[in-house]
Amino acid sequence: MDFAIAFALLLGIMAYYGLRPTVAIAVLPLFILLAMGTAFAVGLWLSALNVQFRDVRYVIPFLTQFWLFATPVAYPSSIVPPKWRALYGLNPMAGVIEGFRWALLGKPDGPSSIVLVSALVVGVLFIGGLAYFRRTEETFADII
Repeated sequence: MDFAIAFALLLGIMAYYGLRPTVAIAVLPLFILLAMGTAFAVGLWLSALNVQFRDVRYVIPFLTQFWLFATPVAYPSSIVPPKWRALYGLNPMAGVIEGFRWALLGKPDGPSSIVLVSALVVGVLFIGGLAYFRRTEETFADII
């Protein structure tokens, strides 16, 4: 719901300033799915870890704030040297943000290797999180 409201506001601001989305907006649902996949994968890991280690819930706000600064929200990823951009893509949200910028703002160059690396990281996080969650879920009721 929060995303829908913020996206509607973004579209209103874009219309006010005369920014028109290009044909690349057709790819936007893929970036939304990548963002949802990231949230689900991280949620699998953190929920299972929170059951086993009660202190995880105190670390989550710190991780969220760190993740915000490690993601190119307030700054472009173009300030990262080209040889480090693929490594920068290990942050799964870096690819999502760059994809959104490309699809909505019509940047001339398409999303680079950051998106590919981010998608691979989301896949690994999801598979690993699912395996860890399934392995530990049998003990959830005993621990809680």
